[in-house]
Amino acid sequence: MHPRLEAPGTARRTERVPTSGWAYLFNTGAGQHILKNPLLVNSIIDKCERAALRRTDVILEVGPGTGNLTVKMLEKVKKVIACEIDPRLVGELQKRVQGTCLANKLEIKVGDILKTDLPFFDACVANLPYQVCTKQCAILMFQREFALRLVAKPGSKLYCRLSINTQLLARVDHLMKVGKNNFRPPPKVESSVVRIEPKNPPPPINFQEWDGLVRIAFVRKNKTLSAAFKSSAVEQLLDHNYRIHCSLHNTEIPDNFKIAEKIQTVLKDTGYSEKRARSMDIDDFIRLLHGFNSEGIHFS
Repeated sequence: MHPRLEAPGTARRTERVPTSGWAYLFNTGAGQHILKNPLLVNSIIDKCERAALRRTDVILEVGPGTGNLTVKMLEKVKKVIACEIDPRLVGELQKRVQGTCLANKLEIKVGDILKTDLPFFDACVANLPYQVCTKQCAILMFQREFALRLVAKPGSKLYCRLSINTQLLARVDHLMKVGKNNFRPPPKVESSVVRIEPKNPPPPINFQEWDGLVRIAFVRKNKTLSAAFKSSAVEQLLDHNYRIHCSLHNTEIPDNFKIAEKIQTVLKDTGYSEKRARSMDIDDFIRLLHGFNSEGIHFS
């Protein structure tokens, strides 16, 4: 199923679409958009196999919908455990495999995955509309703009805190575009499939410190860092953290100490005073974080 396209609480909208000779009332307000293009399903399955899905794997599929992806996976893996909250879709999925050699490889659990005891599985396929998670990587489908934010590079209009945080921890590649007409009913937005491979080992960085820094920088990503760090809320936070640091290290703080001056000194000494977050890469932020930390200024 396609990810939720509307904000929670929006009015229910439905569209009657024939599936296997019967009319199913899809609740588009709940994100029910079923991928219908078989060539696209095959392409995604091919990328899943490259992500290390094996014939001996047990797959947990969350939100199988009418089973377009489920059936293809059943042909490739040992077993699929499908968890579906909508009883009508469960019936459709059962019909698709009934009387076939695939039936004994499918186990269906009816209910909310968040309230279900999870069985043993090797990988998970979830309704993002699909998320193939292994120890090696994940292949995900998102709304197009969100996907492009994940892979955006410094200088790009879509480059943001999500971009740099994701790319700090993982290698992210855009695999394919998926047009809205590949779904029934068609959603209002285009989609994209991305591949995310966690960095192993992860970078030796305190992520709370890192995120605290980039959060400040990207609040106004087009401002210079000198201007971004002049916020009174930022100065109060860093002053509080600095005083804790000095207390823990028995460092005396001068009576005329001003955190604003120390912040600006660090920015100038590191060469980032006039830089803007929109054009800074991971290495830039690592150097800046080290510059602040070495002067006793922390972000967590």
